Amino acid sequence: MNHTPAESWMKRCFALARRGEGLVSPNPMVGAVLVHENRVIGEGWHQKWGGPHAEVFCFQSVKPEDRQKIKESTLYCSLEPCSHFGKTPPCADLILQFGVPQVVVANVDPNPLVAGAGLKKLQDHGVIVQSEVLASEGAWLNRAFFTWIQYQRPYVVLKWAETADGFISKKGERTAISNAVSRRLSHRWRAAADVILIGANTAITDDPELTTRYYFGKDPLRVLLDWQGSTPIDAKLFQDQSPCLIFGKYRAGLNEFKRFVEGDGPITMPELLQSLRKESCTVLLVEGGANVHQKFLDAGIWDEIRIIQSPESLGAGVAAPVIPFGVYESKSFQLGSDTVQILLSGRRG
Repeated sequence: MNHTPAESWMKRCFALARRGEGLVSPNPMVGAVLVHENRVIGEGWHQKWGGPHAEVFCFQSVKPEDRQKIKESTLYCSLEPCSHFGKTPPCADLILQFGVPQVVVANVDPNPLVAGAGLKKLQDHGVIVQSEVLASEGAWLNRAFFTWIQYQRPYVVLKWAETADGFISKKGERTAISNAVSRRLSHRWRAAADVILIGANTAITDDPELTTRYYFGKDPLRVLLDWQGSTPIDAKLFQDQSPCLIFGKYRAGLNEFKRFVEGDGPITMPELLQSLRKESCTVLLVEGGANVHQKFLDAGIWDEIRIIQSPESLGAGVAAPVIPFGVYESKSFQLGSDTVQILLSGRRG
């Protein structure tokens, strides 16, 4: 497929933006490229939440001998430059300060604090503005951020591994389903998430660490649903030095890295998501077990299903969750002997 020059530079913005995956929530991933006469003279991306935005790093990267060319260049941004004071000053003001004559973006920022105000400010000061360049691709890149703003909840990813005959484990027994390469992909998905969630049955049966030890990147906040307080006190989630948020009865004797959300009993999925939103959770990765997955599916509150299917069979065991109607396949691919399938929800809310 042939791309226009603007689309080619925007794809570079997307590639830069992805470097901030898992590090900038609840902010969006943003990349910026400054181009003078078809040559990049500066580029940057939003690297961590609370830090400088992509445009700041982009201008900082311009070499001294190229700085006079900024006023003759085009700035490409994967998302509309901000126009309000937050953790950092408005990027629209920075663009005007440097005298950039033209700005091209993929998407208008859905945040009500911006929502077109950044582009309007630039236009009001004579900057030529072009938007909606590869808009669909930009929206997919920041689908979690768009969900966070538009639906006021985290972007929910349900993930499990299953056998060829549709089982996720033997009953009451930790069962390895996926191969080593697929496990590495699973840990990459963890690194991109803000929160990873499991239920008590999974904690008891698998005693997981829920870390990214097979992939570089930060560990997400671990969340355990355990209203009955049934998870053994010596579980790995309780004994390590990483944060864990437990929904359920308070357990004495745990270290200071464990926090509790107490209640009279299980809460609804919308209530759970609102609690996690307060933890700045933009991407929620639900890893099980089958009962927890099914609750999200029954509530119709999910955005992606990621299934790793092994060619092996168990013959009996815990059945994989029932996939509802109204889903469609985004893509599938092979990882060694395993098949990875990505399904998307047809409903939002």
